[in-house]
Amino acid sequence: MKRICSVGVLTVFAVLSAATLAAAATEAAAPGSAVDYTKAIVVACSILAAALVMALGTIGTGLGMGNGLSSAANAVGRNPEAQGKILITMMVGLAMIESLAIYALVIALVVLYANPLLKVIGLS
Repeated sequence: MKRICSVGVLTVFAVLSAATLAAAATEAAAPGSAVDYTKAIVVACSILAAALVMALGTIGTGLGMGNGLSSAANAVGRNPEAQGKILITMMVGLAMIESLAIYALVIALVVLYANPLLKVIGLS
């Protein structure tokens, strides 16, 4: 239920952000000219995409880390003599899992600040 509420809040935030950008584009336009909402729509979709990338990327890595730590704790509980090998293997695995969250962050930052879609449609 909490996930549904958080997705709803993020959706409302994205819609309100898009409406704010569209209103700013309307006010900046000359009184008698047509308004091009393309940039506002692209920016709003970019914000939503960055939010989804970070949300899904961190949820996946969090679940993976939790499963890894749980399995390591169970393994140490069953065989305490192998604690050193289990710890090293667990640390390497957690570092690999954490790199996925860092990749998601890089993708989100690229979408937000170096938006390639704006260059494709000729608005940058």
